[in-house]
This record gives sequence, structure tokens and C-alpha cells, in this order.
Amino acid sequence: MTKALYRHSLDSNFPVAVKGDGVYLVDANGKRYLDGSGGAAVSCLGHSNARVREAIHAQIDALAFSHTRFFSNEPMERLAAELISDAPEGLTKAWFTCGGSESIEAALKLSRQYFIETGQPQRRHIIGRMQSYHGTTSGALSAGGNIGRRAVFEPLLLSATHHISACFPYRGQREDETAAQYGQRVADELEAKIIELGSDTVAAFIAETVVGSTLGCVAPVPGYFRRIREICDRYGVLLILDEVMCGMGRTGTRYACEQEGIAPDFIALAKGLAGGYLPLGALLVGDKVHKAIEAGSNVVMHGHTFTGHPAACAAAVAVQEEVRSRDLLANVRKMGGMLKSALSEHFGNHPNVGDIRGRGLFLALELVKDRRTKEPFDASLGLAERIRVQAMQNGLICYPMGGVVDGKRGENVMIAPPFIFEEQHVFELVDKLHRTFEQTLKYG
Repeated sequence: MTKALYRHSLDSNFPVAVKGDGVYLVDANGKRYLDGSGGAAVSCLGHSNARVREAIHAQIDALAFSHTRFFSNEPMERLAAELISDAPEGLTKAWFTCGGSESIEAALKLSRQYFIETGQPQRRHIIGRMQSYHGTTSGALSAGGNIGRRAVFEPLLLSATHHISACFPYRGQREDETAAQYGQRVADELEAKIIELGSDTVAAFIAETVVGSTLGCVAPVPGYFRRIREICDRYGVLLILDEVMCGMGRTGTRYACEQEGIAPDFIALAKGLAGGYLPLGALLVGDKVHKAIEAGSNVVMHGHTFTGHPAACAAAVAVQEEVRSRDLLANVRKMGGMLKSALSEHFGNHPNVGDIRGRGLFLALELVKDRRTKEPFDASLGLAERIRVQAMQNGLICYPMGGVVDGKRGENVMIAPPFIFEEQHVFELVDKLHRTFEQTLKYG
């Protein structure tokens, strides 16, 4: 391995991936790894889909790149129409980016522009939730509440961002309240924060519809997002839903918010949009935002060089056609149910598994030192990284994450395999995860 490459973990000696084979990755030594997390919930079609590869090849042969300040392009037009065709009510435009962080940045900036265009320049505050993650760029990191990832950069983050509690029933719901009561209580924190900041100064509220790796696939309790939507409407606040990780079918419906019965003003997308075949993100934009800008400056005050990249859009069109033509969302629901049942059967009584949760093929196990008290392991053990390394040795890619409880303590293991998972893959994943836990959970 070259010493010239600047790596994420400077002392890590990662295997070199050389081939994709369906739900497996193969390294330079020929070792096969079951991709139990789709990378980071990215590879929805696995790693060797012929239709997508052919679409990319054909597009590059025809047109590799054109700048959207000078041209539109056919794959971008087709993809926009495809995404809007069954988007939640009111979302009428698609803006393309290179990934999730850029999609969030676009949402934040368009929110601000909307209020400038409508004569409300005092609206500048963004409210997010604690223990959320919206990306690594400055605006996205500011909007997120991932304590560990924010810590080093706190002095550089935007002062106009604020945070309320997450909807996290495993750790937040009191014994004396129902799930609905808990959801109402934490949703009402949004109203309190809006009033605290000034009811006419808040621009947007941002949340992951189903929280990703920071909390470990935490779905909202019933009614939570209906109450959030009601509060946003009451105070004229825009609602941004981050579905970068949980969207594009990952939870069993194309848009995760379909299951909440609401429509936001923006949906941020990436990861499963192009399935990892090429980098691509998108932002779906509400009609009222579009019409305000159209009636005002008539210019979107934002952009990137590679917005609407033809080859990336061609890849995404092919990915979405595969998902539709093979009815893979039905398989997400079927295999998701089977996988959750298998995880519950094998780990439901494990002394160090406190909770098994999620939707579709977006599942996680929260690890605890004590099931009764929910006490987390000591952060100094580095348990998440131990599990990741041991799982790789066992031929399994999963996505362990630390800091669930307070940014330092608490681990979860996220499972988000490709939509083409079959029954034998479920058994293989559970077996390899069981072995991994036996080898690593020795610290209780």
C-alpha cells in the first residue's frame, strides 16, 4: 500500500478492495466479505449490477460531462422526473449534488434564500436535534448534534444553529408515559425553542426521518412527525428531512417519511440514490420555496461544478429502474422482517444487547454493559472499533458506532445490507455477527 495516501485512520492497514460480486466485496488476497452495511447504507444494489454498469459506460461514451450553467443533460432531466413522480405532496423540483453533505448545505442555503425572497430577512436560526448527523461540511456539521464529530470544530460552527432532544424512546421515554405521550413531549421542545429564539426568527427545523448511525436506526414514535409538522406550520418554519441514509427505499418505502404521513419542505437524498456506483446526492424542493424564488430573484443562489453530472445521473436512473422493475422494495420489507426476527432470536436475550430496532433493511443493535440499567460500556474500551475489526476478520462488513449516549459512551452496530439480500445471506450475517460478539463482548 502506498504511503502517499492520506487515510481516514492514519495507523490502519486496510485491505485493498479489488472486486465486487453481488452482496460481497473481494480484497487483493481473494478474501470475500459479506457487505452487511452497504458500506454506510450506500450499496443498495450490491457491487456488480450489470444494468448500472452498462448505463454508466453508455453515458460516458456519449457525454461524460457538461456544466449546468451552460447545458442541461438528458440523464439529469430523467432522474428529476423520476424522483418527483412519487415524491411527497408539494415537492416539485429536484436539485442535484455530489453527496449528502452537499444536499444538506443546499437545503440550509435555500431555506435562507426563501425567507430573503419573501421579505423575512430576520429568519436566520436553524434548529436540529441532539445526537443527529447531517454531514461533514461546516453548515451540515453545525446543523447536526453529533457531539463527538462537532467537538474539535466547535469554534468554527455556525452560531445560528440550535438543538433540541432527539426522539429516542429506548433512552428517553419515561416509565409513566406512553410512546405517543413521549413523542408529544419531545416534539413540543421544538415549539419551546422557537418561542425562546423568537417566533419570527427561525428559518428551519432539520431532522433525520429515521436516525442513522449516530443513534443506530432510531425510528420516530407514532405521531411525532405529525406534531413536528404542525408546529412548523404554526410558526412558518420550513421542515427539512434528512433521508440521505434512510431514504431511497432503505426503510421499505421510497421516502421514509411516507410512513409518517407527512410532507416536508425539503428532502435531502444521497447514498442509495446511485447506489455507490458514482457519487450523487439530491435535494427535493417544495413548490412554495420554488415559487417564492421564481417570483423574486429567479436565481438559485447556490451551486457546484459537478451539479447534475451526466454519468452520475445515468447511474442513478439505472439504479432506480432496477429497484422498480425488480420490486426490490418488497424484498427490503421481506428480508428486513426476516433479518430483524433472526437478530431478535439470536441476540434478544444477549446480556450485552439492550435494544434491537429499525425499519426495513435499516437495523441496529445497541450494546450495553448492563441490560437492566442500560449502562453503556466505558468509552476507553473502544468497543465499536474492536467490533469492526473483528467482523472484518470474520468476513463481515458491519457499521459499529460509538457515542450513542453522550457523544463518547454507548455503542451500536448498524446493519444495512443491499436490497438484493436473500435468506442465506441473512443466516450468514447473523452467524458471523454472533461469532464477532463472542470474540469482542468480554468486558462486562
